[in-house]
Amino acid sequence: MIIPELSRSMLKNSLVLGLFAIFTVGGVTLLQQLTAERIQASERAAQLRALNQILPKDSYDNQLLDSSVEVQDPLLGTRQAMPAYIARKNGQPSAVILQAIAPDGYSGAIHLLIGVQADGRIAGVRVVAHRETPGLGDKIELAKSPWIRSFENRSLNNPEASGWAVKKDRGEFDQFAGATITPRAVVGAVHRALQYFEAHKQELLATDTAPIAAEAALENEVEPDEVTTHSRAGAAATRDTLQINDPQTEQDRGQ
Repeated sequence: MIIPELSRSMLKNSLVLGLFAIFTVGGVTLLQQLTAERIQASERAAQLRALNQILPKDSYDNQLLDSSVEVQDPLLGTRQAMPAYIARKNGQPSAVILQAIAPDGYSGAIHLLIGVQADGRIAGVRVVAHRETPGLGDKIELAKSPWIRSFENRSLNNPEASGWAVKKDRGEFDQFAGATITPRAVVGAVHRALQYFEAHKQELLATDTAPIAAEAALENEVEPDEVTTHSRAGAAATRDTLQINDPQTEQDRGQ
């Protein structure tokens, strides 16, 4: 008698757990479906805010997120293709926003957005992801320091090649007290991005570039590849800035 009753009890409990699992999975799936559009809209708004920090609003009249070409080049620090956003004014290309990676940051890769006007001058640079030391290397963020704005209106020839370095390396850009590696990495990445723009300006500013929707994301950390590509598919996503507290600061490690 005990064994049949035990079997019925186990069966009952199994059915209850099974039904609970079904309702839980169903509830999560329904919630995802109901919130997917809202999440997508929020992500798109965040991406657009990041891009709008790079270019003056009166410098373009198209939808940046819907106008891009994929690019890939060692000068941008990429292993996989990433979108470059094409700004247009009255139908004519006015600027390009490139995604670039400085692989030699103090605590890892530093992800950048670099806006370059059609005449080769920098419209703006912003850091979208990094792991640099709080209080030292994180001064590359506009919220922590205006240093990143020192690139504005610079170009490939302003300064000359030797000037594209921090002052400690006899260049024209300030370094941070106790932190040289981080600004050195950013200066180098911006300079290489300008070199890339100069080499591929005609493709990037082609007036027949078709607008397309952006859907791919930045890779976490990528390294240079040996292939340069251009294609008419693009994607957009900026990552939240990463900050990891490191008990051994840049100053302690000899920067």
